[in-house]
Amino acid sequence: MSPSDAASEPVAPTGLEGVDYLGWLPEEWSAWARSVGEPAYRGRQIFEWLHRHLAAEPAAMSSLPESLRAHLTAAGVGWPWRLSVESKSDDGTRKLLLEPHNGDPKARIETVLLPEQLVNFEDDPYTGGLRKESDAVSQCISSQVGCAMGCVFCASGALGLTRHLSAGEIVAQTSLGRVQLEAPQHLRRLVYMGMGEPLHNYEQTARSIRVLTHPWGFALGARRITISTSGLVPKIDALAQDFEGHVHLAVSLHAADNETRTKILPINQRYPLEDLYACLKRYPLRRRRWITIEYTLIEGINDGLADARALARWLRGLCVKVNLIPLNPVDHVPLKAPSPARVHAFQRQLMDAGYSVYVRKQRGDDIDAACGQLAMRAAPARPARPAATARRLALL
Repeated sequence: MSPSDAASEPVAPTGLEGVDYLGWLPEEWSAWARSVGEPAYRGRQIFEWLHRHLAAEPAAMSSLPESLRAHLTAAGVGWPWRLSVESKSDDGTRKLLLEPHNGDPKARIETVLLPEQLVNFEDDPYTGGLRKESDAVSQCISSQVGCAMGCVFCASGALGLTRHLSAGEIVAQTSLGRVQLEAPQHLRRLVYMGMGEPLHNYEQTARSIRVLTHPWGFALGARRITISTSGLVPKIDALAQDFEGHVHLAVSLHAADNETRTKILPINQRYPLEDLYACLKRYPLRRRRWITIEYTLIEGINDGLADARALARWLRGLCVKVNLIPLNPVDHVPLKAPSPARVHAFQRQLMDAGYSVYVRKQRGDDIDAACGQLAMRAAPARPARPAATARRLALL
């Protein structure tokens, strides 16, 4: 079964007001078309206009009758986001601050476009980290406004969770991202590594994947989608069941012992390393695929050679590649990245143990677009949770 076959049963609403129509699949659009007296094939046409042709408003859907376009316009069909601020890094990374049309500053999110010619392709099953395309772009998308996981080094987590995003709000980030590309750039890869924990918002994340991979829309290959998680074991199992290993999995590990990992990632109290290991062991991997282990290196916390040896032992029996991430600076977090020499020594220890290990190059850190930095810095300031952050830091 392909991911696009895993759709839920179509619905037949009578109107579109308040409905997450950008998260609908073609059969749901067809059910709606029939409910308003249109032939079912109009549903496929609407879906194609929205997701393949990137029509931001019904007036551009020229193959639809004028009456249907008027109906869609009256219902407010269109993208839920508008571009508020664009920040561009010296390395070509572009961060887009998106806001709803009502301008609510508490509902803003960020998404990041990364030209792939500067990226190590540690997750590419066919190139083994060697392929470079000057016109290919990766997009890092958000699944929540803020985040509830409370990871000690993450700016999004310091904000706390405001709300989940709908599937349509997730998909619309890619639409806005695609129209921002400059020819001959094309969107090659999506990573759910922006604001939020995608598996905490599992149902909407899964539906967004089905929309994005549907052959009548964007038709992105599921193998070009990476879901990054802090380790929500039941939801990893759900992802495995629903997508049968087609979607790439990345796991934020950051420590190989429960005591240290719990201090860095509070979710480890609920799903400790023993449970996470068993979950990763049963995750279905397609041919020539692996799980990416993300490990943020924090000076004096998890960056020693003993930590590297513990990580090597914990990974035994898993088909993985390791992505080392020297800590990016975050406000209210007095932690630092280790020196390049310590990063190299940690990498060499793992490589000597037989693992493929990459050090993630800093991308977009000058515009707060690097890993762990997304917190709407270009927007009016939202109060972080310094007291909660301080309590977690005191444990380290």
